[in-house]
Amino acid sequence: MKEITEKFDMEKVIEEFERLTKDAENVQKETLKRILEENASAEYLQSLGLNGRTDPESFKACVPLVTYKDLEPYINRIVDGDVSPILTGKPITAISLSSGTSQGKQKCIPWNDELFETTVQIYQTSFAFRNKEFPIQNGKALSFIYSSKLSQTKGGVTAGTATANVFSHPGYRHTMQALKSPSVSPDEVIFSPDFQQTLYCHLLCGLLFREEVSLISAPFAHSLVNAFRTFEQVWEELVTDIREGVLSSRITHPFIRTAMSKLLTPNPELANLIHKKCIGLSNWYGLIPELFPNAKYLLGIMTGSMEHYLKKLRHYAGEVPLVTSEYGSSEGWIASNVNPKVAPEFATYVVLPQIAYFEFIPLKQLDGTKVELEPVGLTDVKIGEEYEVVFTNPAGLYRYKLGDVVKVIGLRNSTPEIRFIRRNNLMLTINIDKNTEVDLQLSVETASKLLAEEKIEVIDYTSYIDLSKEPGHYVIFWEISGEASDDVLDECCTCLDKSFVDLGYVSSRKVKGIGALELRLVRKGTFQKILEHYVGLGASAAQFKTPRCIGPTNTKVLQILLENVVKNYISSAYN
Repeated sequence: MKEITEKFDMEKVIEEFERLTKDAENVQKETLKRILEENASAEYLQSLGLNGRTDPESFKACVPLVTYKDLEPYINRIVDGDVSPILTGKPITAISLSSGTSQGKQKCIPWNDELFETTVQIYQTSFAFRNKEFPIQNGKALSFIYSSKLSQTKGGVTAGTATANVFSHPGYRHTMQALKSPSVSPDEVIFSPDFQQTLYCHLLCGLLFREEVSLISAPFAHSLVNAFRTFEQVWEELVTDIREGVLSSRITHPFIRTAMSKLLTPNPELANLIHKKCIGLSNWYGLIPELFPNAKYLLGIMTGSMEHYLKKLRHYAGEVPLVTSEYGSSEGWIASNVNPKVAPEFATYVVLPQIAYFEFIPLKQLDGTKVELEPVGLTDVKIGEEYEVVFTNPAGLYRYKLGDVVKVIGLRNSTPEIRFIRRNNLMLTINIDKNTEVDLQLSVETASKLLAEEKIEVIDYTSYIDLSKEPGHYVIFWEISGEASDDVLDECCTCLDKSFVDLGYVSSRKVKGIGALELRLVRKGTFQKILEHYVGLGASAAQFKTPRCIGPTNTKVLQILLENVVKNYISSAYN
């Protein structure tokens, strides 16, 4: 693996980015050639008759488009300890576990040092552009990261979440030092097996180093909001810890207590300052700049399903900018945000042509039906069109359909600038209706404006197709921040129903082919229980995304929701 140096030249990183994106077509050919040459001995490639060829035409002619299900038998052999060249030339020694929140089932993704190198490349590129706009000199990061425990499969392969594999890599600390983003939290906190204890200690470390915090980050916006919602509940306990110099008894792991005791000494002055600032805030507005006066920006993935949390995050952030970070997945990285001052709702990402070989499947609307066409190359996409991302990476995923839908907004040199639109396979459908994750989000946003008039917010939401009786109908679960009247919630329910404008849905509702939408209110803390459920299964809290549609395999999540319903409302639309 290439050596990760303590420092890097940001101007050189930007120059290299410009060079690569100007020559994207040739860079893509070289990237594919490198991947195929390194893995020419792989059983999977040899079985497809590629015979050592590395040109894009032969590759596309021989290698089929695949999903995870297609590669699962090969991956299972790796998990079981088969060290022969199955998907890659060199043995795969680690597996990344997806969060499982999108599909209800964790995927095992091959991981290797080459993927860590692409992680470094994308981190460096994004940071170089961010630091031009928001310069950081010698600050530290309050990073809400949670590294789930690495384990061994029965075949002896190291398994952990994608974030755990990154955080535990020997080069990670050097990378963060070079990017001027060392965490205020010691490793014992980051690698704690208990999510809630880690979160509490992250907050405490942030307060102890409040003057040095120049960046507040988390992999997802949800984690940032969850952290400061938690702060609202525990701030007085944190203040007591600082005043007395003794860690709360809620922290029970000995190695965390030992690490934190090295940081804690009685500090009544700091405790009084934080106490004064907290009681002086109105409904916690502007909490972040009050606690961390030198914070330049908040960083995390804030697009797609994370947009729901932006309003609350801005409430906490006050005037501190929100910056959406890199675009990637458990399978690998795709693109950098090189325009960090753009609001997250309008953020675009520039695909890095050297980190993987990319293809894009055009998603066209023909006769009212969306159809998939043959994929096109990175430099053959058209501005304004939507595509599903397909990529080939150095860790054994070849022509892998990622399931993400993006829209090409423009070009950066010869490389597409894309906006994430949605997951392709998250769909609310009963018969001819086809409502996506975006349609659900827009419906919730529209209806939640009625709550906003009452100064109440939707903390989180999800959906479910109820087919227990004819006709089937949509169920939307809401957790809200206060007590709303039945009249307002009835109105919200009807508004949710009317806000789905898909023609198949509207026509089906009008002829009673789909029943009236149902809004079910759940107790406060219900979505926290869902997070804890996934963490208990081995998912990383850092990777958690609330599942927006509860499928038939998510029986436990549905059970949690149903057990916590406190009220339900039926839409009066289309009566």
